[in-house]
Amino acid sequence: MRILFITATRLGDAVLSTGVLAALLQRWPGARVTVACGPVAAGLFANVPGLERVITMTKRRHDLHWFDLWKACVPHKWDITVDLRGSAVTLLLHSGTRHIMRGGRRPGRRTEHLANALGLNPAPLPTVWLSPADNAMAASIIPSDQPIVALGPTANWLGKVWPTQNYLPLWQDLSTAYPTARPAIFYGPGEQEAALARPVLAALPNAIDAGGRFSLTQTAAMLARCRLYVGNDSGLMHLAAATGIPTLGLFGPSRASEYAPAGPLSRWVAAPGAEGEAPIAGLHADTVAHTALTLLEQTEPRT
Repeated sequence: MRILFITATRLGDAVLSTGVLAALLQRWPGARVTVACGPVAAGLFANVPGLERVITMTKRRHDLHWFDLWKACVPHKWDITVDLRGSAVTLLLHSGTRHIMRGGRRPGRRTEHLANALGLNPAPLPTVWLSPADNAMAASIIPSDQPIVALGPTANWLGKVWPTQNYLPLWQDLSTAYPTARPAIFYGPGEQEAALARPVLAALPNAIDAGGRFSLTQTAAMLARCRLYVGNDSGLMHLAAATGIPTLGLFGPSRASEYAPAGPLSRWVAAPGAEGEAPIAGLHADTVAHTALTLLEQTEPRT
């Protein structure tokens, strides 16, 4: 059994698609898998069971990246092809069953749209595949002898970024209720991510710097050791939810009805105003703290 799985360019969308891939692997254990995705998301699939190859699709003019993908895939016979990008590539390959998700953005949960492409009901939750090396590295960064609260102050669009000055009053509320807790600041590679994380690291001098230099699976392994994640609507938020830890997503001008974190212990809060239009600066720190504390209390007795 050979499966071709074409998924997203953006990290968040790629994470949301992992539940579909996991469902395929559960149905076809031992299948050989090729994943095609954008460069930002490629590391997410490093430990997929039965992985033969990750094809990194770098956007080219005139959509030539799709031609590159076709050239890489056409020599093979595929038993199942899944195209969550809605392209014509799989129609030009020697394939058995084809699953193609048509259409662009639409109302409703993204996870349900992905699941519908394969006739899955209910929609499977996202997952993440970790290696022993990932877990060992994470154990060297995130201690196990105290509750660690992960904070994600970054996003790929500044309009989704909750003002960084809110993290100090948020942490004051959290640490009052959980005196032994310690913050860990998560962010991705690159100067924009580092610049958004820097004020939070400076405001919380006891914080663990958990960003900028780790692979996606290492980051997921670190998140999996945390007691809670609080952060903007971002790929990191979706990655945290996929690990199964309590996850609180912060929303302003993005739509929680489409992109709320999808995990067994996930919640979200949104700034007041029309969905998709509300400035995230209107989301008060005390609202976030109250929801975060409620989530902590609901998921584990206070320590």
